Amino acid sequence: MKSFSFAPIASNDATVLILGTMPGTKSLETQQYYGHAQNNFWRFMFEILNEDFTQDYENKKTLLIKNKIALWDVLQFCERIGSLDSAIKNEVPNDFEQFLRQHPNIKTILFNGQKAAAFFKKHVSVKDNKYQFILLPSTSPANAGKPFESKLNEWKIIREFIKY
Repeated sequence: MKSFSFAPIASNDATVLILGTMPGTKSLETQQYYGHAQNNFWRFMFEILNEDFTQDYENKKTLLIKNKIALWDVLQFCERIGSLDSAIKNEVPNDFEQFLRQHPNIKTILFNGQKAAAFFKKHVSVKDNKYQFILLPSTSPANAGKPFESKLNEWKIIREFIKY
């Protein structure tokens, strides 16, 4: 099945970029980043940013924008049956050269899981050392190797890169 990623959630003054790999089946159905009810991404963001959790997608996007956090996926297109990143084939990356040029305040790039980092490394060439890259555990329900609290504690590193 052919899959296409979403447009980024980003303001011009974003300082942090969080990258997933590619929207899963449920996210594609809902047309929302991290649309699977068991994915912990949004719960982590609300907890880390000290806000009350909501299911409202517009409020979720606003939370990121007001904290200068951009959200996107490494891949623009791929072929995949199901939602597992291990099933991705014939992938095409998003245009990071243009995106990072348009968002010059981004200094920290966080990867939501190992596959996002691996695809970025495979397809994207960053020409200078102005970025700090951080690998975080996947928020996907398929990543059952670590408990919720352990993953949340690793994700709290975001606080170091944003101003409240």
